[in-house]
Amino acid sequence: MPDDLNLGLLLFIPYRALENRVFDALAAAGFDDFTPAQARIFQRIGQDGTRLTELAEQARVTKQTAGFLVDQLERSGYVRRVPDPTDARARLVQIAERGHRTMPVADAVVAEVEAEWTAHLGAAQAAQLRKALISLREITDPYA
Repeated sequence: MPDDLNLGLLLFIPYRALENRVFDALAAAGFDDFTPAQARIFQRIGQDGTRLTELAEQARVTKQTAGFLVDQLERSGYVRRVPDPTDARARLVQIAERGHRTMPVADAVVAEVEAEWTAHLGAAQAAQLRKALISLREITDPYA
């Protein structure tokens, strides 16, 4: 019974549905080698690039796991490693051209799904949900 489900699961179910639609659209657009695990890292890459250690911390995975995922993303052409201009010993992970081409595909699906959810819930309830989730982020997302 849905009333028995905890809030975490109730948040996860629609997220997973959205994620599945994004990955289906990415695959249909020719990006069929992009995985949800890789996306956890990819989503956290800043505009100017991000160090591997920061990506690992934000994705809540080990540095080794993050390195493995970045290696996969780099081999597939989604990211590149470049020298960090602030520290010659460090490298930044940046989104490469192929990675940038995934963004409009994913963004379009997210917009479509959000429009469907808003139509289902109604504008007022969808706005209320967004406001509640933004508020909840204050205590759950250390990177907010």
